[in-house]
Amino acid sequence: LLVLAHFPFLPRRTNRKATTMVVRLLLLCAAAATTVAAFSPSPRLSRPATSLNIFDKFMAQFGGGGGGGGGFGAAPVPGESCTGEKIAVVGSTGYIGKAVVRESVRRGYPTSAVMRDISKGGSGEEKFKGAELKEFDVTDREACLNGGLFEPGSVDVVVSCLASRTGSKKDSYAIDYQATLNVAEAAKAAGARRFILLSAYCVKSAERNDPYALQFQYAKMELEGKLRELSGGADGGGKFDHVAVRPTAFFKSVSGQLEVVNGGSPFVYFDLGGGRNARCNPISEPDLAAALIDQVADDSHKNAVWNLGGPDEGFSMSEQGAMIHDVLKKEGEPKLLAVPIGIFDVIIDGLQWVATTFKSEKFEDAAEFGRIGKYYAVEDMLTTDPDEKYGRATLREHYSYIAENGQEYDPYTTVFGSADKKAEFQKEKVGSSKRDAQNKKALDTLVYALGWAGMGLPKEEERGGERGGRREAAFWGLVRSRTTDVWGKTLRGYRGAVREVRATAAG
Repeated sequence: LLVLAHFPFLPRRTNRKATTMVVRLLLLCAAAATTVAAFSPSPRLSRPATSLNIFDKFMAQFGGGGGGGGGFGAAPVPGESCTGEKIAVVGSTGYIGKAVVRESVRRGYPTSAVMRDISKGGSGEEKFKGAELKEFDVTDREACLNGGLFEPGSVDVVVSCLASRTGSKKDSYAIDYQATLNVAEAAKAAGARRFILLSAYCVKSAERNDPYALQFQYAKMELEGKLRELSGGADGGGKFDHVAVRPTAFFKSVSGQLEVVNGGSPFVYFDLGGGRNARCNPISEPDLAAALIDQVADDSHKNAVWNLGGPDEGFSMSEQGAMIHDVLKKEGEPKLLAVPIGIFDVIIDGLQWVATTFKSEKFEDAAEFGRIGKYYAVEDMLTTDPDEKYGRATLREHYSYIAENGQEYDPYTTVFGSADKKAEFQKEKVGSSKRDAQNKKALDTLVYALGWAGMGLPKEEERGGERGGRREAAFWGLVRSRTTDVWGKTLRGYRGAVREVRATAAG
């Protein structure tokens, strides 16, 4: 723009100094505005799906890019930037892992998805389309460190979505700590420059040494400490660094009671006293995946943690119940059942007594599961800083979507639902959608048939006249009045409708 402003672009014969000066002034203003925009901080919003950002890839390869989102100090664009580096996603068959693989491929990154068993996890899965699948057991430390996981130079950035399924102490330290550490050390040995960790917002409780902090929180906290050591401390100092992303909660985690409420049962929440209950601003899976992949090009959280929630201001559990009631279009006031939080203490103390008395690992785990349940009933999973909010998908939009399409059953996040209830709900919704499509087709067929029979809309020359207006009103009035009972009827029913229209139109 600056070059154009000083270029004699107007033909000599025009020779209009005023026009030339105006155009040059506009170009200079545009150049100034572009400069300001280029160096302004980008809002942390996920963008609509785009193809590979060719410019970003070019800058990464030829402009000295990499960690900064491209050469020449270009600011990374949330939801879009792609440096073109090789990405490996570990824990790729998990709930968030699948979304991360899909987002990485969508951006244009060469992506490999690491999983324990390809036959069970990745074969034929739509979300893995475009990614290279690699079967590997990351709990095998020796194999990881001997180059079996990543060959030298085969990966630039590793995204770890590993997480224990149960949250028990044994599983937490085996997966959240040790297996993840195996992957991080293997990534560094292979020459990767960055390790992106899917951590958890609640790790703060372990950092504060809260009396109710959970085992998996301590495991993740200790793992983050090891990552700081591998990265050369908080200030870096080496070619390897890390980012720990701590999401508040997933949409799936607060959706377990939708089918229960749909069946007429109350929404259950835990009362903390004084009408207070826990609040959270969960983040959608696609938005979280976009935020994780953003860290490939974004250095703003290098060797640090990033607490992250969705765009909502936050909802209490009772507000979530009322929202589900509204989305499902239930009549009357929302059915909400407040359960005293003290019930958890009775259950936990009982299980812990049995575990301690009989030295039972099974009851020890059961007591820990009780503590996990109580933790999320008591603690707010809420970010208030604008820099800690990301994405565009709201919780209400999510509820509206699953109210129409159903959702997958997950025994680790669904407390009150069941696989049968979710399957029944989804079948009902899918069946309803099919019926709606059949009904629309039936109406279209009826209108088409009536039009051909000459009994429907008035002829062109009759439009606007009194007779034409009567015929048109009669036709559409009949169609509207019969839409509720014409659906699904036989041809005989349609013939009856045709006769009605003929009689009305003739009158």
